[in-house]
Amino acid sequence: MLVVDVGNTRIKWGLCGPAGIERAAALPDDIDAWRRQLDEWKIERGEWTIAGVHPERRDRLAAWLRELKHAVHVIDLYTKLRLPVNVDAPEKVGIDRLLGVLGAKRLVPPGQRAIVVDAGSAVTVNLLDESGAFAGGAIFPGLRLMAEALHDYTAQLPLVKVTEHAPVVPARSTAPAIAAGIHWAVVGGVSALLRNLAEAVPLAEPLPVFLTGGDAAVIAPDLLDREQFRYEVRPLLTLEGLRLAALPS
Repeated sequence: MLVVDVGNTRIKWGLCGPAGIERAAALPDDIDAWRRQLDEWKIERGEWTIAGVHPERRDRLAAWLRELKHAVHVIDLYTKLRLPVNVDAPEKVGIDRLLGVLGAKRLVPPGQRAIVVDAGSAVTVNLLDESGAFAGGAIFPGLRLMAEALHDYTAQLPLVKVTEHAPVVPARSTAPAIAAGIHWAVVGGVSALLRNLAEAVPLAEPLPVFLTGGDAAVIAPDLLDREQFRYEVRPLLTLEGLRLAALPS
């Protein structure tokens, strides 16, 4: 069984085993790359479950796999997940947000609140409530989008890539100043949102916070309030949610 999360930047494949995701790969939107990955994993026929926030790419991959006689199931509606969605318009919630919370739900005991931070092109901060439901959260631009916006909408600011945690401030030149500003904006935004979500219900022990997405490892070391929150980086959390969604009910 294989699962695929089709993102705005990369397409993430997961090869499933009895206990979870055994192997993973991040691929471009390129048929040759997909074909090479099938060859590397020695897969001639598979049962695929595909979801993602880029419907055109998702459907192109699904059609290509079906042409090769693979079995493909596309999850494109929240009603296909075994996860209550307690928000005003559940049909408009990004499927990646729901899959991350579904993956986190397996990691905590029943009745335990948890938060999922997905740091990708966008950063989403999502709440798993005491009833085991997705209960909403917040969305803002991620590291790459902030960098591209500064570059695209100014005359002289360079495009930078933020790849390391704890950039030094004050920075002594323009590119490091941009990297520091973007990094600490994301870290500060996530930290503020976590405090806001935690204020609703006093907790006797640290609240679990699961971080996933391509930039999770960059921001995780600098997040605040470590007495209040227990941070854990889970790079494959969305794929794990997909694996759980694909299992027979």
